[in-house]
Parts: sequence; structure tokens; C-alpha cells
Amino acid sequence: MSAAPLPSRSGASEAARTADAAVYLSCAAAVATMVSIAGFEILLGLALIAVLLRDRRLRWPPLLWPFAAWVVCTLLSAAASGHIRGAWPQARKLYVFLMLFVVFSGVQNLRQVRWIGLGWAAAASASAAWSLEQFVRKTRAAQAAHVDFYTAYVADRITGFMGHWMTFSGHMMIALLIIGALLLFSRRVKETPWLTAAGVLVGAGLLLAETRSMWGGAALGAVVLLWMKRRWLVLAAPVVVGVLLLANPMGVRERALSIVRPRGDLDSNAFRSIARTVGWEMIKAHPLLGVGPEQVGPQFNDYVPASVPRPLPSGYYGHLHNVYFHYAAERGLPALLVLLWFVGRALFDFVRAALRMPAEAEARWVLLAAIAVILAVMSSGFYELNLGDSEVLAAFLAVLAVGYVAAPAAEPVS
Repeated sequence: MSAAPLPSRSGASEAARTADAAVYLSCAAAVATMVSIAGFEILLGLALIAVLLRDRRLRWPPLLWPFAAWVVCTLLSAAASGHIRGAWPQARKLYVFLMLFVVFSGVQNLRQVRWIGLGWAAAASASAAWSLEQFVRKTRAAQAAHVDFYTAYVADRITGFMGHWMTFSGHMMIALLIIGALLLFSRRVKETPWLTAAGVLVGAGLLLAETRSMWGGAALGAVVLLWMKRRWLVLAAPVVVGVLLLANPMGVRERALSIVRPRGDLDSNAFRSIARTVGWEMIKAHPLLGVGPEQVGPQFNDYVPASVPRPLPSGYYGHLHNVYFHYAAERGLPALLVLLWFVGRALFDFVRAALRMPAEAEARWVLLAAIAVILAVMSSGFYELNLGDSEVLAAFLAVLAVGYVAAPAAEPVS
């Protein structure tokens, strides 16, 4: 029997290039979520092709079944709503979920996960630096126009590389927690000076964006990280908040106090409350399949209770500014349960893996970052539809993917 021919040197190098392309494009797609929606979508498609050329298939994390159930709920809701064409933007957004599977398939080890973490830090700090320049321009414009800065700024805040301050703030929140996890738990971090500088920039961007929901989410995630590092460090959190309120950099104290003392329509407290009320009316009327994807905005006025005074407070009523109310109202209570299954399964897997892992394990920073990000995103989601932003959703899915890359390191050796 003749021996099988050995692969040629050119064939081996071609295979190596394909493997490298799958890794680099997957990492680039994850990092690009904080820079450009068009950029990450293009890189995601290229990464998908590279992974399929390398492996002939995608690897599936344990979230495949909840994702499949989410697709089914979305399609059933669209079909039942009578507005199938109107549901197209949400059907198209299912493409973004490929980020979870492509990054999980393309990224193969903790060194590559570190590339993504450092890339997120660099991209987010660059966006934050640009946002600070925006803040200076807005401050000067308000001074030149002799108008109250708070009044002018709340409706037109800094956005960094993004198109809206909510998207920007969601990115800053996620990036800040990843930087914190790297600094606190990575045993191999060699970039402490510039990571610290990046953290300061990102923190400043998040603070000056004045999005209260993301402040709260970042605070919760930071408390989790500090608790896991040294429990006594959690005691420093109220001190930091107190110092910020007393120092009042760039007038953030007024924005913080608006959580309990809003300035009428200028702050969004009232219209967000009405959005939740309308969402509850939609859920009661359509508990199983909702009003349909993309139908919350067009049908909003039909579900405003007669007891709500008119005119409605100023604000954007195109969605419900709440992940839980919005998806239950849009796609039904089963869809909301599927979303909670999706996120809850990831949180359970990462907590279990982190508890099994030795304190000195390098993979621990990835798992703790993923846990902090999940808690931050889902808590801030009570006040904003943050997962409705493709850029934030894609970054969140990439975090889950690298969490699952790190999770096997926690499995006991047989």
C-alpha cells in the first residue's frame, strides 16, 4: 500500500494563513463593536467565512438552544402581528447574534482573549478621548449662547464614536468593567500603566455622558469585581461616590440628584414611567406573542391608559426604555423567559466555572469580567433598552463568547 502523500509546503502555509485569518478576523470583529456598526458587521461576515474555511463548521456554546428559541419567538410574533414586513429590522438583527458563535469558534485560547480585552480597552479609550473633545465643544457652545448648560446638554450629550449617548455609555460601561477585571485579576498583565490610563479615560467618558442607568450598571459590576478581589474594598465605593458628589466635576451632581429630584420634562423619569405603564397594557392584551417586532412605537398611543394625563411628557416613545417590559410587550412573555434563559444560563455557567477555578488561574479575569458585564447590562436594562442597540448587543455577545472560551479552563482534570 502506497503511503498517503504529504501536504505540500504551500498547502500547509495556506492552511496556517486560513487559521490565522479566522483568529484575527474574529478578534477584530469583537473589538470593532466599539468603533463602528458597519465595521463590525463586515468583519463579522469575513470572520464567519474564515472560520468555516478553517473548521468547516461553527462551534456551539451552551446558548444554542435559547438562541434558537429566541429566533422562533421572534418569527412567531412577527407572523401573528400582521406586520411581517415591518418586522424585518428585527429579523435582520438576528445576524448580530452570529458574534457569539463566530468569536467562540474563532478564538482558541486565553492569549487571543487577552488581545480582545486589550483591543476593547484601546478602542473604548479612543472613543472616550473623542467624547471629551465633544464635551469641551458643547460646553463652549453653551457659554457662547448664554444658556444653562444642563438644560442644553441633557438633550444633546457626548457620543464618542457612536451615534447616540446611550450606545456610547453602554460601551463605556462594558469596557470599564473589562479593564477593571484585567487590572485586578490578570496575573500576566504587562500593560498596567496604559490600561490604568485607559480606565481613567473610559471612566471620564462614562461619567460625562451622564446616563444614569449605565452609571448604576457600572457601579454594580464594579462592586462585584471589588468583592471578588478584597471584600473590604467594597466599603470604598460609597466613599468614591461621596467624593464625586462633593467635588461635582463638570456638574454631574445635578444629574445624579435627578434620579430622585427630576427637573420636570427635562429629565426622563416621568416618560419612562409612562413607557412601563403602556408596556404593561400591551402585555396584558397580548401576553403570548406581543404586539409584534417593531410595533411598540407605532401602536404606543393605542395603549396609553385614559388615566394618564395628556399631553404626555416629552421623550422618545419609539420603544419602552426597559429590556424586560419591551421584549415582553413586543414578542410576548415566552420571549422574555427565553431571553432570561439565555442570559441566566451564561451567568450560571460563568459563576460555576469561576468558583471551581483556582484563585491564581489566568482565565479567572475573563470569567469575572463576563459576570460583571452580565449583571451591569441586565441591571441597567431596567431603565434602557440597551440590548436593542446592535453595537451594545454585539459587544455583549462577544463578552459571552470569550467567557465560554475561558470556562473550560475551570473544568477539573480527570
